[in-house]
Amino acid sequence: MVPSQPASSDPALWRDHPERYRLAGEIHARPFPDITPPVQVSHLAFVRDDAEAAHEVAHLAALCTRYGAVPPAAGVRHAAFDFGGWRLRWEHHTEFSTYTVFVGGDAERPFDEPAVVRLPRDWLAGIVGQRLVAVHASVRAREAPDERTLARLFADNPVIGGGVVEGAALAFSDFQIHADGFTRILIHDVALAPGQAGRLLQRVLELETYRMMALLALPLAHQAAPAIAEIDRRLSALAARIGAIAGGEAEQGLLDDLTALAARIEGIIAANSFRFSASRAYFALVEARLAALREQRSEGRLPWGLFLERRITPAMRTCDSVARREEALSRRIARASDLLRTRVNVGLERQNRDLLTSMDRRTAMQVRLQQMVEGLSVIAISYYAVGLIGYAVEGARGAGLALDKGLAMGLSVIPVLAAAWWAIRRLKKRIVKP
Repeated sequence: MVPSQPASSDPALWRDHPERYRLAGEIHARPFPDITPPVQVSHLAFVRDDAEAAHEVAHLAALCTRYGAVPPAAGVRHAAFDFGGWRLRWEHHTEFSTYTVFVGGDAERPFDEPAVVRLPRDWLAGIVGQRLVAVHASVRAREAPDERTLARLFADNPVIGGGVVEGAALAFSDFQIHADGFTRILIHDVALAPGQAGRLLQRVLELETYRMMALLALPLAHQAAPAIAEIDRRLSALAARIGAIAGGEAEQGLLDDLTALAARIEGIIAANSFRFSASRAYFALVEARLAALREQRSEGRLPWGLFLERRITPAMRTCDSVARREEALSRRIARASDLLRTRVNVGLERQNRDLLTSMDRRTAMQVRLQQMVEGLSVIAISYYAVGLIGYAVEGARGAGLALDKGLAMGLSVIPVLAAAWWAIRRLKKRIVKP
């Protein structure tokens, strides 16, 4: 028996999902930079909208054309360029884009000779978006700096940091924006394995970027808090009036006020919900990057994790608190509106009940009136019919018949009444019958 042939690797045998290759390559996207200390690094992050993002690739292509490098392909979201003596790394994220410049070599004053000076000034001015993050970093391969060197490099600001990667490196920063508009980070390679320096540098830069992106929600929280407090007070006053209003136009006016409050709080929620949810996601990334640093405690200096947790966590809790107050206020307004609508509906049902009772009374009166009219109609018809019989008897007597007019009219009353009543009943049934 001939064994079955193995499945061919010809891709024409199957129909691939249109996103298969892109999703498979996502795990390789944004690889860690390959660096060997000493290295000077400048990192920039610009917040931009979708319209501005469309110009980024063209702007990068202009830089590549200036230095004779291969420009990025359309639609790419990250790229690295080697311009000979220095490198540029670009990453496109959902809300922001980053530009990181790498220059080899050690410098006694790394923050006075930053890597970003390699980029043309006019090209830097043409980057789209608003600068949110600007960092100068120096990765050194020699012994740890003394306190005097740290004080000089960080302009006498309090320095945060210490051992990271379980003591294989040292990382320091003051987390302050200096006169040149950049934050400073100093990394010392103590015993990093090959490739670890690039991973540590990227985590540190991402930590600073995501920290700033997470804090973008804090100004919105501060702006929304007074409006939420004012809406809360207004809602409390309106809710207290629900049980005291008399009804009618007062209820409608109160319902209009509640509807206006609902529209106002929903507008605030719509304006802030994306930013608050995005900040929670960025804060989770900050926590993940801090955990990946694997810091060691050192005497006399706060580690990055403790310093950032002490300052970012309250800010994030403020944002979460404002978001929860917004949602709770929206639910309270909805409950108050439902309560008032229930009260209005009960009032309307009471009015409808009274209206139906009044209609029943009028209908009963109309029925009795109709019955009275029917009786009068029978009598009137009978009266005229008996009169006609009297005229007929008069005519018969003129013809010579001996008839008593009074007797004839008296005997015809009962039959005429019965016939008139029966005729009216038949006519009524015919009219009422559908």
